[in-house]
Amino acid sequence: MDIILSDEIRAAAPELRVVAVEADIENAPTDDALWQKIENEMAELRENVRIEDVNKLRGIRATRLAYKACGKEPNRYRPSAEALTRRAVKGMGLYRTLYAIDLINLLSLQTGHSIGGFDADKIAGDILTLGVGREGEEFEAIGRGPLNIAHLPIYRDAIGGIGTPTSDCERTKLSPNTRHLLMLVNVYDPDTDLQSLIAHITSTGLPITNITIY
Repeated sequence: MDIILSDEIRAAAPELRVVAVEADIENAPTDDALWQKIENEMAELRENVRIEDVNKLRGIRATRLAYKACGKEPNRYRPSAEALTRRAVKGMGLYRTLYAIDLINLLSLQTGHSIGGFDADKIAGDILTLGVGREGEEFEAIGRGPLNIAHLPIYRDAIGGIGTPTSDCERTKLSPNTRHLLMLVNVYDPDTDLQSLIAHITSTGLPITNITIY
């Protein structure tokens, strides 16, 4: 899989870097050990972060600034890392689902970066282009139906959009049958040390086959 950052996204978010992680997985229901890590992280956020400060956390703040630069209001279409963190701080909890989905949620909570997770076998073609959503562009968000992706950063394959920092799409979503994971970490914060981030991802035990930085 190759990823192209379009001129329009580079203009709106010139410091954006993408960490693409490929892994061969068994996407079983989340085990108790992973779920305990999620609950611990949520408890720590609830104890140390006020709800009014969630949008000031470094990775989240940088993503929100990219939304504004693309022409999207981040308070109406929150990045996924912000939405997850807000749930944690408000004590709302998360749904326990599948290994890859919950691992991505944990990483988002820990880092503040919005992370896309895709079934690589469902992606059309071998190139993804990261651009900006257009008015009227169709996108079926996971669990929420049609999503207005105009002015959102958007990954497109040969068919159309598959993922934004707000939500990924139904067509390429992770399922119990997923065996090839593509995880895209959208790093809008220029001060993030990518090597430390990669080391953190590797330390989770994810069976990684390839990591590429764009």
